[in-house]
Amino acid sequence: MTVKVIGAGLAGSEAAWQLAQRGIQVELIEMKPHKKTPAHHSDDFGELVCSNSLRGDRLENAVGLLKEELRRLDSLIIACADATRVEAGGCLAVDRYGFSALITQKLRNHPNITVRAEEVTEVPEGPVIIATGPLTSDAMSKAIGEYFGETGYLHFFDAAAPLVTADSVDMDLAWWQSRYDRGTPDYINCAMNREEYEAFVHELIHAEEAEVHGFEDKNVFEGCMPVEVMARRGIETLRYGPLKPVGLRDPKTGKEPYAVVQLRQDNAAKSVFNLVGFQTHLKFGEQKRVFSMIPALRNAEFVRYGVMHQNTFLQSPRLLDRYYADRRNPLVAFAGQMTGVEGYVESCASGYLAAVAMAAKIQGREIPEFPRTTAIGALGLYISDPSIENFQPMNVNFSIIAPLEQRIRKKAEKNLAIANRSLEEIDRLKARGL
Repeated sequence: MTVKVIGAGLAGSEAAWQLAQRGIQVELIEMKPHKKTPAHHSDDFGELVCSNSLRGDRLENAVGLLKEELRRLDSLIIACADATRVEAGGCLAVDRYGFSALITQKLRNHPNITVRAEEVTEVPEGPVIIATGPLTSDAMSKAIGEYFGETGYLHFFDAAAPLVTADSVDMDLAWWQSRYDRGTPDYINCAMNREEYEAFVHELIHAEEAEVHGFEDKNVFEGCMPVEVMARRGIETLRYGPLKPVGLRDPKTGKEPYAVVQLRQDNAAKSVFNLVGFQTHLKFGEQKRVFSMIPALRNAEFVRYGVMHQNTFLQSPRLLDRYYADRRNPLVAFAGQMTGVEGYVESCASGYLAAVAMAAKIQGREIPEFPRTTAIGALGLYISDPSIENFQPMNVNFSIIAPLEQRIRKKAEKNLAIANRSLEEIDRLKARGL
């Protein structure tokens, strides 16, 4: 049986390699060189279009852990990155063109892989892994939309608020409460006095915005109005909007604060919270600077910054399972950034897991279970978690990985312990055969 893999970016290249290494015939279909997106320049596979860095390489860093998991699992992408590495401090950076050339060479020379250069404009019958990326062609985008139905595929200008880790919020300055004490106390409330609020609004108004191609503030829907645009409407606008203190009481004073920033949980584990109403397109550094002026967030760890741009991705929690396969048809799978994983390494991980699962299905074997204690497993569980509201793409981070049973106070030591536990699980999985 032949598996089609559509798209030879990082996710598609990894998927094709893993399938072929398991003795499965693969037809790798890539529209280059006949057609390219505006971001692509090379004819090679696995082209890096934004940076030559695959980010941090230490185990205390979640993406460093993810890379090490993939390395131990014989990832094509990580092997090629290691082979073409250039000096970049604590990051894994590569010779961009050498990296892509090596991936292309290995795939084209594999006896179980046939490469076909053409644009695919329909979702084929399975078995297939679709990894056409965030810049999927218009024709394929339409085909995927028709395959899932209008509600399944999103391609629009979107706004998202930043996310912070729960354990980085200063709870000496914040408290749990729902407005008017309705129901359970589901929000973390971060108060500001008048002086703090006015200083915050001043910096917010004058902060530097990121350029958003093809988008203007005047065209934004009120429901996703950037917080900096609201601030420019008047000094009191935010206090009557997302920072209104009505129905809240600071337990330390027993009084209503001047302004309150509310944090709402973003995952079932309550390890990640979003800043309610803080959609923004400020530059990332400016978000960190200005939002850290909120007293309880002075030392906040941002796991995702707010963005506003044209985005193309699936509503994966409704559509895909933990192995990136269509819940209705397990022989049709997706991989890469279109599934809601953000970043080069994360895309590679999704291609790996989609391929390993697909190979097991075809060969009649049990699908290996990558648990939440591993970064690879946690990513698959994140994109398939139906409890997530307002799903947005995310980089790997320790907050989506299962916490330790024991408490470790120092962050670096805690992260390293999580990483070591994960790698022990990866080694056990590999020893059982994948």
